[in-house]
Amino acid sequence: MSDARASDGTGLEVIAPGGARHFVPITETPFYIGRGGETKRHLQIADPRISRQCAAIILEDGRYYLEDCGQRHGIFANGEKVTRRVLNDGDVITFGVSDFYELIFRSSFSRDTTLLPDLLSRMEHISSTEGSAGGLHKLNLLLEATTLLHSVLPLDAVLDAMLDHAIAITDADRGLLLATDSAGSLQVRRARSRGGKHLAPGEVAPSQTALRQALEQQSSVITEDLAQAGADLQAAESIMLQRLRAVVVIPLYTMSRGTSTESGTQGQRGDFLGLVYLDSRRPFAFSKLDRRILDALGLEAASILHNAHLAERERGRLLLEQEIGFARDIQQALLPRGFRDFPHLTVSGFNLPCHTVGGDYFDVFPLSEDRTAFLIADVSGKGLGAAFLTTMLQGALSGMTIGAEPVRVFNHINQFLCEHAEVGHYATMFFGVLDRAGHLEFINAGHPSPFLLRRGEVAEPFTEGSFPVGMVPGAEYAAARLKLEPGDTLILFSDGVSEAMDPDEQMFGLSRFREALAGQSEASLVDLQKTVLDSVEDFTRGASQADDITLLLVRYRSVGA
Repeated sequence: MSDARASDGTGLEVIAPGGARHFVPITETPFYIGRGGETKRHLQIADPRISRQCAAIILEDGRYYLEDCGQRHGIFANGEKVTRRVLNDGDVITFGVSDFYELIFRSSFSRDTTLLPDLLSRMEHISSTEGSAGGLHKLNLLLEATTLLHSVLPLDAVLDAMLDHAIAITDADRGLLLATDSAGSLQVRRARSRGGKHLAPGEVAPSQTALRQALEQQSSVITEDLAQAGADLQAAESIMLQRLRAVVVIPLYTMSRGTSTESGTQGQRGDFLGLVYLDSRRPFAFSKLDRRILDALGLEAASILHNAHLAERERGRLLLEQEIGFARDIQQALLPRGFRDFPHLTVSGFNLPCHTVGGDYFDVFPLSEDRTAFLIADVSGKGLGAAFLTTMLQGALSGMTIGAEPVRVFNHINQFLCEHAEVGHYATMFFGVLDRAGHLEFINAGHPSPFLLRRGEVAEPFTEGSFPVGMVPGAEYAAARLKLEPGDTLILFSDGVSEAMDPDEQMFGLSRFREALAGQSEASLVDLQKTVLDSVEDFTRGASQADDITLLLVRYRSVGA
């Protein structure tokens, strides 16, 4: 494989099952796709239906290739199963799984070239009516503006350069870019004057009357001499105060598929992006300005502004992904790793969030030399809110290590969450304390009953329980007791295991769970855990899961065994 840097703006348009889209640039190759940690810097899809490293995109001899790296269901390009294939712009990459992510390969080399012939045809008209020198000069300025579409300059520098070109093309005194804010109001985003000078947005006051006319007409407004304009423009306060004599306003829209630029007219418009506003104190400053130039300039400015919106959205998405990644790293770091060897028990655990961060967690910690606590919890909901609550619960329950009684801690947590109903989450939990003699004291707060594997038989002895914490104000929690025998194994699980669904939306269920456990008393905890997970994976057959999958296995052994 070739290890190369890719810096040409090529990337993947990622389409989620729900239709949400975002763009991921290919900044280096090999560029890996999968759910494993090694894809974290590239494209990580947290879904158990794809392999940890299922595909790669490689740059060789100036061309991009798609390679299958072991995806269990195969890698497909435009519906055709492939092992290695050249990628062309617009190729659709899928993973052999229904209702799953789609990736569209986007190559910077294949940018939309429909604008250039249109510009040339417009400029042919401009050259014949204005003189070849003036036409060629404006053509050069428009082509320079086109290069901004793929500029690597900072966003504000690109927008400033776009305004400078607009001022130069129209011979205006000032230029403004107005865009809508989160509330939908038009705000001055960038402001420039002749000669490339920056103006503070608060220093300029565009004619609101001219802006309103352009918005109502959905087309460019050219007023060559405001002294001869309509009464509404002549009376506009901002025009009189600033002694303006000529104004141009160009509304900007995204290009829709039905847009036609023939003869300088547009058909169906896309979404509204903003306005380019140009003015001058010189009468007849825009008298020689051909409307075709405005159409061409509007297309270029709209494309640049649209790219700017996409770039901002992508930066926001990357920042959010980074923050979620930090939350995931913290959450994973808080899970027990490399379980210590307790004299009277052995432990194994597994957690697979259905999203980047999850609402399940487990923990194991000593209370004294002879007593060890373990627990599994499932917070309602998914995502960051659930993840924050799991972290809070983990901190609260860790207080038991300094002598707090489990029942008092559970009552306190429940009361705290119920008094802060705006949190909007509750949690089911199973908490146990096992001593060296095999005495198990447990609290079940609305959690599925763990299985007890004893001499090859599977039982569900944990029938006592109460409400989930944070659900019922004033709920009282009590501890129950059970005596374990050496070799007994407790299988604690979240409902993401028992309720895992196959493509036909049938649940894995408790009966299949018991079958997977039966006769496994002599298996190591690692092998027993693998048996359960393999059974779930075989049953679901790659179907997307809506809940986290968490297991905690605890085996009691007599001291000295």
